Amino acid sequence: MSFEEDARPAGWSDARLLVLSGPSGVGKDSVIEWVRSHPHEFWLSVSVTTRPRRAYEVDGEHYFFVDNAEFDRLLETGQLLEWAEFAGNRYGTPRKQVLARLAEGVPVLLKIDLQGARQVKLTMPEALLVFLAPPSWDELERRLRGRGTDDAETIAHRLEHAREELASEAEFDVTVVNGSVEKAAAELIQLLDSSSKTPVSHRRSRG
Repeated sequence: MSFEEDARPAGWSDARLLVLSGPSGVGKDSVIEWVRSHPHEFWLSVSVTTRPRRAYEVDGEHYFFVDNAEFDRLLETGQLLEWAEFAGNRYGTPRKQVLARLAEGVPVLLKIDLQGARQVKLTMPEALLVFLAPPSWDELERRLRGRGTDDAETIAHRLEHAREELASEAEFDVTVVNGSVEKAAAELIQLLDSSSKTPVSHRRSRG
């Protein structure tokens, strides 16, 4: 698959680019899956990663799995809109696919971490940054420890990283508190539907 793209395609539209971020365990995947299970037009970007593929994951659906050499090539040729490193693995967003969908008038949703969100805001200031927050720190810790996919060292690293991400909430345009997946997803849909020219004031929703 080709990721190459140097500039925004002709016919640029006002479709919204929405960046969803938040600490591990906050429920980003659950909220996104709820949105995807209901009729709604948007495109969820698939990231490139150097992380090893898990048994249940499908290449091109969950991630595009590449080795470090290929990731370096994508970086050097400017084919990534943003990228970040976490726990020794690198993740990035292919630029071409995002710009193409926006040019077609399709809202685009990026699920990326804080470092990536900051990069997108610098290069595409029209993007709307949405922070998904947990109802409480105790609930976030409970979710992280209960996932059963990480060892103790990784969990500790994720908790440390989560504190840093929670401290960055004020950098985002909108905060949605994921106390209910359905309510948080409903607000996400509303934000995706809004025109990129519609101003959205910073607010905190008890979703």
